[in-house]
Amino acid sequence: MIGKLLLVIVGLSGGLIVGSGTVALLTVLDLIPRLVQITKSNRYIIYFQWSVVLGTLFATLFDFFSPMLGLQPVWLSIPGFFMGLFVGLLAAALTEVLNVIPILAKRMHMYEYLYLFIIAMAFGKIAGSLFHWLFFAK
Repeated sequence: MIGKLLLVIVGLSGGLIVGSGTVALLTVLDLIPRLVQITKSNRYIIYFQWSVVLGTLFATLFDFFSPMLGLQPVWLSIPGFFMGLFVGLLAAALTEVLNVIPILAKRMHMYEYLYLFIIAMAFGKIAGSLFHWLFFAK
């Protein structure tokens, strides 16, 4: 009985910490307002916010209950696309906020080749993702 209670406390504490960290990261990076600003879609901001909330809710439910959907891999690519889109946007927001790319290019005295750094990172991300999904995730 005490073991189960301890497990509940540890699980809730871990969830609270991860959830707080995620909210803090989204808040500090201003991910949603920045995305709305870049896409010039101010009137749809409520949909952006609800998509984050509902995405988190559904991901939590799927993690807890692990339902077997029996879908073909083609259909699983749709949520995979949106998950990759979110991770890519989060990574782009991080690099934008931290100004990693311009600082690196300036310190390496390659500022005029900045566009090549960005293209190389994009192709590297695509190649790495394809390599992972085609060879390791079976």
